[in-house]
Amino acid sequence: MEKAARRRSFGPLLTVIASVVVLAVAWHLSATLWPSRAFPPPLDVLRVMARETAKGDLPYHLGITLGRVAASFLLAMVIGSAIGIFLGSYPRADRFLDPWVILSLNVPALVVIVLAYIWFGLNEVAAIGAVAFNKIPNVIVTMREGTRALDLRYTDMAKVYRFGPLARLRHVLLPQLQPYLAAASRSGISLIWKIVLVVELLGRSNGVGFQINLYFQLFDVASILAYTLAFVCVMLLIEFLLVQPLEHTSTRWRRRAA
Repeated sequence: MEKAARRRSFGPLLTVIASVVVLAVAWHLSATLWPSRAFPPPLDVLRVMARETAKGDLPYHLGITLGRVAASFLLAMVIGSAIGIFLGSYPRADRFLDPWVILSLNVPALVVIVLAYIWFGLNEVAAIGAVAFNKIPNVIVTMREGTRALDLRYTDMAKVYRFGPLARLRHVLLPQLQPYLAAASRSGISLIWKIVLVVELLGRSNGVGFQINLYFQLFDVASILAYTLAFVCVMLLIEFLLVQPLEHTSTRWRRRAA
């Protein structure tokens, strides 16, 4: 029994490790068979990562980018959730504002970033605001659908027991919306970090996107891949250690029902 439990616990981890090893081997073989400055082998990229880490440049720029990702994510989730719950609760407001939501969903991220820099200047407020604005409509749509799917029996119960606004939010609304919050969080963080790199590339003087732009001008592909790989590894850790456990927690009641 203990061996079977260990296999179940370590099985997914071993699968991920095996997948990464296969990818690294395929990358190495491809770079060896078709040597090119534009496609360096993984060992060269790892050497650059070690060098940039020893200099302190990689941790510094990585931290700056992660700070922007966190700020944009929190801003988008708070504003988008509030608007989505409001629209899902009041059909008239939803009908009136639905064209605004559709319009914001279809405005290209690049246009929003450029306009934000033109209107507000090349500063952190414009950068973080542009990223958050690109994600807010997606959160609105997800939370609006979640609010529409609420079980009204729990709302009636809250009225009978005279729950206050905070109690209703905590004990009635949020538990039912938790799966939708998890879905919005997962899609949000995967979208936001990609937009943050574009924001940094276009108008910031630090961050992973700025470094990628710098090494692009120098045609230093190994450094571009080193910064990209480091950032992707951090985002994968966030995915496996934070986002997936949150999603599992929010949907475990469905698994039990099945």
